[in-house]
Amino acid sequence: MLILCDSREQRNKHITDYFEKNGIQYLPRVSFETGDYREISNEKLIVDRKANLTEVCGNVCQQHERFRREIIRAQEAGIQLVILIEHGHGITSIEDVERWVNPRLKKNKTATSGGTLAKIMRTFSERYGVRWEFCRKEETGARIVEILGQKEKSNGIR
Repeated sequence: MLILCDSREQRNKHITDYFEKNGIQYLPRVSFETGDYREISNEKLIVDRKANLTEVCGNVCQQHERFRREIIRAQEAGIQLVILIEHGHGITSIEDVERWVNPRLKKNKTATSGGTLAKIMRTFSERYGVRWEFCRKEETGARIVEILGQKEKSNGIR
């Protein structure tokens, strides 16, 4: 397996350390139209890593149009986009996202709630085929390898 890493993705030592420890070859600094990681022989399956649900909120709310355009480009190119969220703290599914309490709600009562975020995530899955997956930060490298080692799947929510 040879994993390509997008040049815009910051070097994530916890991910590259996993790759190196497990003999997974990777090439950093490759330019992608969308996402962060893909296996060299499969350009139709891409993982886009997000650090936590706060980052996802920023993408789907504040940067909604730019993020949506990126997802539409992936859909039009026949790419299965898997968004892997490193949130941890008991968040393993969209159902868990519904119960998430956005820390920004303490300062801004109009910040996105977990229920609203879950609804937006489901809409992105239904309209654009986005697959949402969740892990703890220490599992990210293994989850990327696992996802990229799979055959293409139809859209789904996990």
